[in-house]
Amino acid sequence: MDAQMPEMDGLEATRRIKADFAGKRAHWIIALTANAMEGDREMCLQAGMDDYLGKPIKRPDLAASLVRASAAIRDTGGSADQTKS
Repeated sequence: MDAQMPEMDGLEATRRIKADFAGKRAHWIIALTANAMEGDREMCLQAGMDDYLGKPIKRPDLAASLVRASAAIRDTGGSADQTKS
């Protein structure tokens, strides 16, 4: 999820997605953003994103994020609700 998008930013989009799936199997959302200011990661996670990657995205970081997503989904029986990384 890009944090900065036209019309609706990624933070609001994430909040709406998570609200629509409250109590149900939710989508795993990874923040992909050029924002690298202090507090941006926490802001994305507080909005409901499950992980955070800064741009430019590095392949090892993306691979690690996808491994965390896969493990969390497997460990929770398909739910994206898990401990934030």
